[in-house]
Parts: sequence; C-alpha cells; structure tokens
Amino acid sequence: QLKLAESGGGLVQRGGSLRLSCAAPGSSWDGFRVGWFRQAPGNEREGVSCISRSGRRTDDSDSVKGRFTISRDNAKNTVYLQLTDLKPEDTAVYFCAAGWGVSLDSCIMVPDTVRYPYWGQGTQVTVSS
Repeated sequence: QLKLAESGGGLVQRGGSLRLSCAAPGSSWDGFRVGWFRQAPGNEREGVSCISRSGRRTDDSDSVKGRFTISRDNAKNTVYLQLTDLKPEDTAVYFCAAGWGVSLDSCIMVPDTVRYPYWGQGTQVTVSS
C-alpha cells in the first residue's frame, strides 16, 4: 500500500509561483509512474502532468504546458510540480497519484483508479486576480 501526501498549496496572485510536493514516506517510488491531477468546483478531475518511472518521460496538458514542470527525486521518495505564471483558472485542488508502471519511460494523464490506484488527499491552490 502506497500512502501519498501532497503539500505546498496556497493562495497566490496572478503570475505567482508555487511548488507542490508529493511524498510517499517509507515507500519506494521506483516502480511507480506518477501523475498530478486537479479538480475545480463543478468540474471533472483533469490531468495536469505525469512522469515516468525513470523520470525521462514527462507529459503536460495543453493548458499548463510551458508553465508547470514535473520532476521526481526517487532518493527522497518525492515528486514535485513547479507551478509558474499562475492564472485564476488554475485554481483547484491538486492531487498526486501513483500507479505501477511496467515501462520505464511512459506515463499517462488519465485520472482513473485502474491506472492510478493510489491517491493523496489533495492540496488547494488558489490564484487571485
């Protein structure tokens, strides 16, 4: 069982930055691909970014491409999401999720519990205008 915990959310102004962290204390990340997802009130959960087991492959949604960067530090059992140039439409609860990855260099941003059976509780990001 993998237990995930997100941190780093908060309230920022338009154009600001945040760094979200997703930790798995006591567990090894090595076999897992990891995704970041978000859900705004009244909206469905959507994929934001994902990273492969090796860290060599990442993918970002069109809405955040060029502004958000996902990375991982397997030695620290932590995955990061750097958010820059934030916009009010980025306001949402951000979740990290992990799923067993057969391939070293693939990831997927589909927020379903088959591909990603392990989820954190989420961290709120609010961007004011």
